Amino acid sequence: MTTKLDIAPTNDRELVLARIIDAPRENVYRCWTDPKLITRWFSPKPWTTPRAEMDVRAGGSSLVVMASPDGNEFPNPGVFLEVVAGRKIVLTARVRHWSVADREQHEKMGFHEGWGQCADQLEELAKTL
Repeated sequence: MTTKLDIAPTNDRELVLARIIDAPRENVYRCWTDPKLITRWFSPKPWTTPRAEMDVRAGGSSLVVMASPDGNEFPNPGVFLEVVAGRKIVLTARVRHWSVADREQHEKMGFHEGWGQCADQLEELAKTL
């Protein structure tokens, strides 16, 4: 089966990464919802993910903390909008770009490369569960 991802930014301040993960759906779900697993794949190397908290239910919160190599921490809060156990999550994950220049700077800093590496790590972990 071929799946086409047709996801595009809705405005000039958004960045989008679309990826099909080649692993069992239940395992990918676990990797996104189990704090012990998300800390193993969420940050591109050499960054780390020292902690994560998940309240996996519609309206529940998500907090994933990334740490730079020099130890600075960057919290990534989110909200679960929809949850179908073992099959589907819809989760907010936003960084505000107040201008096109801000978005361009984020992209130049390696948005696609970093999230591409995270997606690779997610896929690798999900295949081993």
